[in-house]
Amino acid sequence: MMQKKPKAVVLLSGGLDSATVLAMAMGEGYECCCLSFAYGQRQQVELERAKANVARQGIEKHLILRLDLDAIGGSALTTDAAVPKGRSQTEMNASIPITYVPGRNTIFLSYAMAWAEVLGAGDVFIGVNVMDYSGYPDCRPEFLEAFERVANLATRAGVEGETRLRVHAPLLKMTKKEIIEKGFELGVDYGLTHSCYDPDGQGRACGSCDSCLLRLKGFAEAGRVDPVEYQ
Repeated sequence: MMQKKPKAVVLLSGGLDSATVLAMAMGEGYECCCLSFAYGQRQQVELERAKANVARQGIEKHLILRLDLDAIGGSALTTDAAVPKGRSQTEMNASIPITYVPGRNTIFLSYAMAWAEVLGAGDVFIGVNVMDYSGYPDCRPEFLEAFERVANLATRAGVEGETRLRVHAPLLKMTKKEIIEKGFELGVDYGLTHSCYDPDGQGRACGSCDSCLLRLKGFAEAGRVDPVEYQ
């Protein structure tokens, strides 16, 4: 008799990291249920990439929730504020940039926690990273550990001991080069991903925002050609 796969909720933005995490979770034998958000971000094209990746991977459950984080503002990703361009790694690491979206990962993980409880899933996967990143506070291991504790205090499944929720961040201490190499090993189609913070009307990447620069650096170091289209 075939053993039933454990369920996991995978936060899928449509970006390079989350596509790799999805492939990793599937490779570990999880039945993946993907969760994406239309949160008022300027890079709406990433949701189309998420849908394409889900279709390619044959995922049955893909939930896209609408959150009006643009009504709150406070970020260049949810307002018309200028996205920083052409910054060095040192500049990226100097302070938390304006592309930080207040509360985003806390909010996303809260919805993932709720859906996981409904699904009877004990695992949530998120593609955060502390190596090649722009200094976001909600990408740190301390945050993930704290959220996991909260999740198991805040849910009926956690309190009654029915299911203990675990938050997985397999990319946490990997460089972008290592992430890309892992993705190619797992057969990820990076042409179905989007990383740019400031794409044009055709969805083409700008090539000079923090996210594009980190992505391009990773592909170069991995000796690979980035398959997405740039302006």
